[in-house]
Amino acid sequence: MTYAEIAAALPTTARTSIDGLAFPHLASGKVREIFDLGDALLLVATDRLSAFDVILPDGIPGKGAILTQMSLWWFAQTAGVIQNHLLPDQPGEFSRRGIHDRDLQLRSMIVRKLKPLAIECVARGYLIGSGWSSYQKTGQVCGIPLPPGLRQADRLPEPIFTPTTKAPKGQHDEPINDAQGTAIVGAALYEKVKATSLALYRLGHERAHAAGMILADTKFEFGTDAAGRLFLIDEVLTPDSSRYWPADHYAPDQSPPSYDKQFVRDHLLALKWDQKPPAPRLPADVIARTQEKYLAALRNLIGR
Repeated sequence: MTYAEIAAALPTTARTSIDGLAFPHLASGKVREIFDLGDALLLVATDRLSAFDVILPDGIPGKGAILTQMSLWWFAQTAGVIQNHLLPDQPGEFSRRGIHDRDLQLRSMIVRKLKPLAIECVARGYLIGSGWSSYQKTGQVCGIPLPPGLRQADRLPEPIFTPTTKAPKGQHDEPINDAQGTAIVGAALYEKVKATSLALYRLGHERAHAAGMILADTKFEFGTDAAGRLFLIDEVLTPDSSRYWPADHYAPDQSPPSYDKQFVRDHLLALKWDQKPPAPRLPADVIARTQEKYLAALRNLIGR
């Protein structure tokens, strides 16, 4: 689909729950609902928004469709690096399974049943966020020594792989080093996901740069089939799983503006909220400006 077609099809109100489907419901995440199709899974991205590990009472209209359509674009771009979990011919799959709701189609993927790896695979090309905090204290990020004298948001000499655990719902993921990652998934598989994550990051950085954006860091998820083959799963290189900056506003020694929910975090940080449920309601202008940021990232990538 073109950017114009996607933007025109977005709902005016947020769809924060998925009701009325005839398929067994398997699980709920912060954003996605997972349904069992028998031989496959239906992943549906809602318009829910979370911040500080709390789901907010207000969603962002069309956010789920934006994330899904961006993921579909990136899955096509990265197919030469690694196979992914999508079943071929998504429109045909929707039709065969009686899924005709256009909004549901835009925010959904029909995928293989795979076993997710028990680690989150994070690749970083710039010194920002928790990586910057760690560097200030130790000169390292996840045990990886970095050159002295780096500034906030500086580009790293080479991208680095900084995986984390997959914490149970309500808990925080914890950074792990190569030895810990190897212990969790095994040496051969760990080296493969490390190399693949860095290759995907480099490709993503290159394509984002061509679209006028900087891909600072990102998170990938992988799964394996019964034969042990590795697949890229979940979402990929979206504003929910990645940190994108406008290239023309980038400068080191500061936290650059981004195409993600940082705008919402900043709003919430200005409130007297203890970052525990229930979260405060979002003003209409914050919702609208957050949607604009997600749409801008999509437009930059596929609208040119």
